[in-house]
Formats: sequence, C-alpha cells, structure tokens
Amino acid sequence: MIDSRRLQVLSEVARHGSFNRAAAELRLTPSAVSQQISALERGLGTPVVRRSTRGVELTEAGLVLIDAAEAISAELLTAQREIDRLATARTERLTVATFTSGGQRLLPAALTRFTAAHPGVELTVIESEPQESLPLVRAGTAELALAYHFTGPPPVVDGDRSGLVWTPVLEDPMWVALPADHPRAGSSSLAIAELGDERWVQGCLDQSDLLEHYAALAGFEMRTACRGTDYQFAQSLVRAGVGISTIPEVALTTDPAGIVAVPLRPPGPCRYIGVAMPSRRPSALATALLRTLREAVGTLPPNPLVQAFRARSSNA
Repeated sequence: MIDSRRLQVLSEVARHGSFNRAAAELRLTPSAVSQQISALERGLGTPVVRRSTRGVELTEAGLVLIDAAEAISAELLTAQREIDRLATARTERLTVATFTSGGQRLLPAALTRFTAAHPGVELTVIESEPQESLPLVRAGTAELALAYHFTGPPPVVDGDRSGLVWTPVLEDPMWVALPADHPRAGSSSLAIAELGDERWVQGCLDQSDLLEHYAALAGFEMRTACRGTDYQFAQSLVRAGVGISTIPEVALTTDPAGIVAVPLRPPGPCRYIGVAMPSRRPSALATALLRTLREAVGTLPPNPLVQAFRARSSNA
C-alpha cells in the first residue's frame, strides 16, 4: 500500500525540484525527506526520482505517482465540499474557469439560464487561458473549464493521465480581419498564401506559432506589427490600419465600424472550443452548466461582422 504521506513528500520534491526546498516547505530536515523517498522506492521496488547536479527529476514511475497524487487531492477536495454541504446545508457553489473571448461571448447566455434554474448557487468565474484553467480543474479549484485548442488533438484525450474529460462544444472558424478600406476587403475568402505582403497583428500567443508555420508552408515569413494577447486589442489596431489579423469567430468585435471580416480558407488554423471536467465524479452543478452551455451556444445570434460579410456576399 502506498503511504499518502510519502506521496505528499514526493509532490513537494517534484514541485521544488530539490530535497532541501521540499524539506523547508514541509518543515522537515533534508535527511527526513530523503528517507521518505527511499522508503517509497523500497516499497515500490523502483526509483521514483533521479538525483543530478541540476537537482531532482522524476522518473516515469514518479510521474505516474504525481498524477495519482493530484487526482487523489482533487477527489478529496471534491469530497470535502460535498461533506461540508451535507453537514452545514450551506450555499452551493460552482467555480468556472474560462478564456476571455469565451467568457465574453459564450458564457453569459448560459449563465443567465443556469442561474434562473439554480437561483441559490453562488458562482465564481476565473478568467484564465487553457494552460492555467485545466490544471485548476485537475486540482479541484474549479469544477469545469471552458477552454480551446487550435488545429490538432484536444488538450485532453481518452486514456491520458490528466484525470479530465473533454467535451467539444463549438467549432470556431478563423476570419481575416482587415481595415474597411483594404483592397482585399471585398474578397469572398482568403488564404494565408495570399497575404504574404501584409503586416500582421497577433491577438493570441498560442496562435502565433501556428500562423508562422502556415506562412512558412506558403513560402513567406510573416512581418509582425504587434504580438499581443487580446483579440479586441488586435482588432483595434486593424481598425487603425496597423496591419491585418486572424480572429476566431467567437472573438470578432461586435463593433463593425472601420473593419471587415473575410473567412480564412484552408490551409490554416481553426479553433475548437470545449469543456474540461473531472473524469470521475463531476459535480451535478458542473454537468448542468455544461448542458446549459451547449444549449445556449446553439441559439447565439450571429456576430455583426459575420452578418455584414453575408450581406456583402449576397449583394455581390
């Protein structure tokens, strides 16, 4: 049987990469930490750490144990919340993590329906990108995360050790945002290969490497005017004539003045939006919100820039 106390010691060693720093965190001596790790390895019959001049690294067995420790910690936190609720009948709570444009465009309608159906629930919303929000769910800090990934596999796949399950919600196609007076503003679609002479405004760091990859495949190197982290800011620079940008449909501005959007055709990135939840014992409230979110997404009105594009296309 694996000792949970030794799992905690291993978790701190992994987090700090050092016996000494782990010992300080745990208020133990480095020798005591070393003894706990040695005892764990004896019980398992295999090393869980590698000691080197750079510090301490986990072996494959150690990584498996850390995954288990994180899952156990999240399970215990979920159980404690449920026990507290049963014991004290206190207000039910739900914590949701979301990326910015999803929180602006997708969550409000879903949360309106959810709060109407569950008026006593106290909601907390954490704004964070997928690289931060999925660990929050894994740790039990959030019950679900509205997240995304670009072209390629989702951040959670069946059979991995994440302790999470991924539910697709929406395919979010990319559009090319152009100043209204741009020569290509009347195009029916655009490919990255046609835009080699442009300056680019990047609105998302996760997307930048992908765009540069597709540009390289098309035979040119992107000239970047701004490398930002906010799609609304990127579109304000497009409106000002600084450059062009690629924007997921969900993140397109609702103010069409001075800017047009044209569909980006393959080859090029696409964004996929989904929800990450614990694979074991997801809360009933999180499951209810996921269901409400999927229903609300199907009734969203079209973005004004998308409507304007369709009007131009029908009049062409």
